[in-house]
Amino acid sequence: MNTPLSGKMPTIALAAVALFLVVIMPALNAGGIVSDFTLNTWGKYLCYAMLGIAVDLLWGYTGLLCLAQALFFSLGGYMFGMHLMLMIGKLGQYKSDLPDFMVFLGLKELPGFWQPFYSFPFATLMVLAVPGLLAWVFGYLAFRSRIKGVYFSILTQALTYAAWLIFLSNDIITMGGNNGFTDFRTVLGADIRSPETRRILYIASAVALTLIFIGCKWLTTSRFGLIQRAIRDSENRVLFSGYSAANFKLFVFVISGMIAAVGGALYVPQVGIINPGEMATANSLEAVVWVAVGGRGTLIGPIIGAIGVNRLKSWATTEYPDYWLIILGATFVLVVLFMPKGIVGIPGQIRAIIERRKHRQTIREEDLAAANPSPEAE
Repeated sequence: MNTPLSGKMPTIALAAVALFLVVIMPALNAGGIVSDFTLNTWGKYLCYAMLGIAVDLLWGYTGLLCLAQALFFSLGGYMFGMHLMLMIGKLGQYKSDLPDFMVFLGLKELPGFWQPFYSFPFATLMVLAVPGLLAWVFGYLAFRSRIKGVYFSILTQALTYAAWLIFLSNDIITMGGNNGFTDFRTVLGADIRSPETRRILYIASAVALTLIFIGCKWLTTSRFGLIQRAIRDSENRVLFSGYSAANFKLFVFVISGMIAAVGGALYVPQVGIINPGEMATANSLEAVVWVAVGGRGTLIGPIIGAIGVNRLKSWATTEYPDYWLIILGATFVLVVLFMPKGIVGIPGQIRAIIERRKHRQTIREEDLAAANPSPEAE
């Protein structure tokens, strides 16, 4: 029975989780109950959760399996990483008159396009603008050409691979090549390695995840969300109804890319490194597994999946490092076969099993009653 109270329970539970992540966890860390390492690890998990939501917004709600989300995640990290590299300055680590980061990157002079990244607001703007522009250009060409299904997935995989090759070669663009960016020291003048700064970065990640979740929840439950799901279920019907499916998909694709980029920008200062390995196609595939495990088309599922799978990865790569990929693949297969709606769908599956058993029991009782009528009925 649905009551007003039962309808409020999910909202209350989500608010409690958000309060725990944003307020209680940092407070426990400040009090010495939660270690700096644990808080930093959870900060990375929250950034992964943003990537998971970005995948779910496309795959779960719009039916677009995109294998370029790790690229947008990495682009956000690179844009913010450029600012962090410029803050390194000259500390005498290298025997050179050049700033340390220029020696590290193998530069004799600073390229012109690096100069604006001295500004924190400009770098923050580029975190959204560069991935958003790339997503708009690529999406416009793909959706106007009616590319969808497996062909869209292959095309996004090719985009990711091409970008990986470009960033891998420091001769094409000066982005550190295979080494990428690392050895960050300050952000907004604060020591990036201090417990206080790491706590603030964690809080920023928790707040960003909360706001992204609320925004996506509003979007997917609005009229726009209904059209999203209609495109996922039957795009031709949407076209026959007079809607421009290409424009809707393009909008979602751009928003999804920007969400992933925010996660990447917050991920980089907490991990301390960004390199082309972060944009590998395998990372996009892993994010798809997070969404499948947690529950596709639910928004909360990708968060659960991202945190759960990465916790499993942390354990497996320590205890059984040679078997992690086997464990990941087996997890995905088991979820597809036995939990098609992911972890979030388990309560519904249990209810369905109970209801089927009750229904079968009712049918058996009716059959027995029909076969053995009572004397009063005669």
